[in-house]
Amino acid sequence: MLTPAGLDKSTGIISTAYLKDPSDPQFADDAGIKWYRAFMAKYYPDGDVNDPQNQIGVSLAATTMQVLKQCGDELTHVNLLKQAASLSNLELPLLLPGIAINTGPNAYYPISQQQLVRFDGKSWVRFGAVLSGS
Repeated sequence: MLTPAGLDKSTGIISTAYLKDPSDPQFADDAGIKWYRAFMAKYYPDGDVNDPQNQIGVSLAATTMQVLKQCGDELTHVNLLKQAASLSNLELPLLLPGIAINTGPNAYYPISQQQLVRFDGKSWVRFGAVLSGS
């Protein structure tokens, strides 16, 4: 989105993020990005690895896998809901460092943390503390 405006005019913009960007060179050797690229190559080779919807979809699938693991052999509607509302510090391959999924009986939004990022003209650079919301 910044390219049409001009990357030079976008330098210094501050935003927030919670996912790693697979197109960003700073993550070229990141284990989570390598895992994601291998997953896409195997299961969705025609998919665009840089499409955020694919990143979110893979992360949702990984979260669902964790919920099912927590269910054990009790795959009932009640237990699925209970386990989905009992995720604690779940770190996923594509989440930025310091960001984890947490849910609770009254906290259904799984990601309540963001990382401040600043555009340096080429990529988004993390700075400052991870921000937590409620």
